[in-house]
Amino acid sequence: MSVASETVERPAPPPRGWPTARIVGTALLALWAALGLGLLVYLVSAWNPELFSRYAPYYLSGLITTVELVAVSIVIGAVLSIPIAFGRMSSKRRFAWPAYAFVYFFRGTPLLAQTFLIYYGFGSFRPELQAAGLWWFFREAWYCAIFAFSLNTAAYQAEILRGALESVGRGQWEAGKALGLSKWLIFRKIILPQAMLVALRPYGNEIILMIKGSAIVAIITVYDLMGETRRAYSRTFDFQTYLWAALIYLAIVEFLRNIIDFIERRLTRHLKR
Repeated sequence: MSVASETVERPAPPPRGWPTARIVGTALLALWAALGLGLLVYLVSAWNPELFSRYAPYYLSGLITTVELVAVSIVIGAVLSIPIAFGRMSSKRRFAWPAYAFVYFFRGTPLLAQTFLIYYGFGSFRPELQAAGLWWFFREAWYCAIFAFSLNTAAYQAEILRGALESVGRGQWEAGKALGLSKWLIFRKIILPQAMLVALRPYGNEIILMIKGSAIVAIITVYDLMGETRRAYSRTFDFQTYLWAALIYLAIVEFLRNIIDFIERRLTRHLKR
C-alpha cells in the first residue's frame, strides 16, 4: 500500500534589514527629537530674565482668563447638551428637528465664525437689544465669548452624550424592567454609569479642543493667554513670547490628558481583573 507524500511548504524567510515603516517612523522620531532639541537650545540661548519677569504676571492673568472661559463654557454647554441630546434621540419631529438643526449648524461652522456672528452680528442690532434690555450682555466681548463657546461645545457634548447612551444595549433596559425598577432608576443606576465610561475620553478631548480653541477670543479683545501673548509681542517683537504661550498650552493639555487617564484607570480598574 503506497502512501502519497505531501509537500510541506516552508514559510518564506523574513526580509533582512528594517522594513520601510520602521525606517520612516525612526526618521520622523529623529526629526521631532532634533526639532525639540533645537527649540530647547534656542530658549536657553535667547532667555531674557528681565523680559520674563516683566510679562510673567500678564501671562498668569491671561492663563486664569483662559481657564475661566473654558470652565464656564464647558459647564453651561454640559447643561444645554442634555435636552439637546434627548431631543436628537426623540422619535417626535418637533423635538428631533430643532435639536438636529442646532447640532448641524454649530458643528458644521467654524468657532471663529460663530464668535464673530455673536459679537459683531448682535452689535448690529443695538437699538433692539437696548429696548429688550440685553445690550449690557452683548456689548461685552467676555460675555459674547462665553455665549459662543457654550453653544458650540453644547452641540459637541450633545453628540457625545447621545452616542454614549445609544452604545448601551437595549437589554440593559429590559433587565432593569424585569427586576421591577423604574425608568429613572434604570437610567441613573444602570445606563448612565456605562454611558459615562464610553463618553469619558470624548469629553476629555472636547475640553482639550476648547482649551486650544479659546485662543481665538484674543481677536475680539479678550485678553486671555493668547491675547496677553499678542500684546507682549507687539511691545517687544521677541519671538520667544509666542514660544512661552505654546509651552503653556502644551503643559495644560498634558496635565488634562494625565488627569483623564487617571480617572479612566480608576473607573475601569474592575474591568481589568
